[in-house]
Amino acid sequence: MLLAADVGNTNVVFALFEPDGGGGFKTRARWRIATDPRRTGDEYAVWLLQLLAIEDVPREDITQIVYASVVPRADHNLSVLAQKYFGITPMKAGEGKAAWQFEIDVDQPSSLGADRALNILAAHHKYGGDLIVIDFGTATKFEAIDFNGTYKGGSIAPGINLSLDALVGKTAKLPRIAIRAPGSKSVIGRNTEDQMLIGVFWGYVAMMEGIVERMKSEIGRPAKVVATGGLAILFDDATEIFDYVDADLTIEGLAILAKQASQ
Repeated sequence: MLLAADVGNTNVVFALFEPDGGGGFKTRARWRIATDPRRTGDEYAVWLLQLLAIEDVPREDITQIVYASVVPRADHNLSVLAQKYFGITPMKAGEGKAAWQFEIDVDQPSSLGADRALNILAAHHKYGGDLIVIDFGTATKFEAIDFNGTYKGGSIAPGINLSLDALVGKTAKLPRIAIRAPGSKSVIGRNTEDQMLIGVFWGYVAMMEGIVERMKSEIGRPAKVVATGGLAILFDDATEIFDYVDADLTIEGLAILAKQASQ
């Protein structure tokens, strides 16, 4: 079995994959834990080995480990987890055998984050054609991918929760609210909390619709839009721009990368 870990700024997602009978992998289990760069390999192990036991998977069944990280301090601890508790030297996405096998056609290819690269890899593998991938995470990333799988560039915006935190943190009287879809499509709120929710939510929808429209115009060919990340489902009923909502795109990219590395 393959154990994959995607270390983001907010959460670490672990996924267990088993062979699908066709040379690839299918998801057996998926777990999430808050990102803490101080969490040691031993602490990861206490948590993860219990979850494997719940799934009735002996640690000896794990034969391959791959991870991606945008939090450098976490890399050593994941390596300790893999080597100490599974006896495996892990592959790191973007390095060595797990190097990216698609063209990165931007000014600074080395600056492309692993999470974004995995989305590019998985989206091209699963959907093909010209694509725009939107990843709703701590930041919201827009990626343009051509029909050959080449990464052509993109844009980065503050995530919706970052925007809300800034609004509340920089004002004296505005209350903290939880982000959710407003109860109606009206953009004229009748109280402060509704007005904040409308401004953040529908303002965000307008932003992403505007960027996608401009990206499609620059691409000049029909492009499918793939949404991923924990908050993608929040916007699915609020806009018509998504062709696919694929919450597991990034972690599935690790399974695709591991398969490529083993060939």
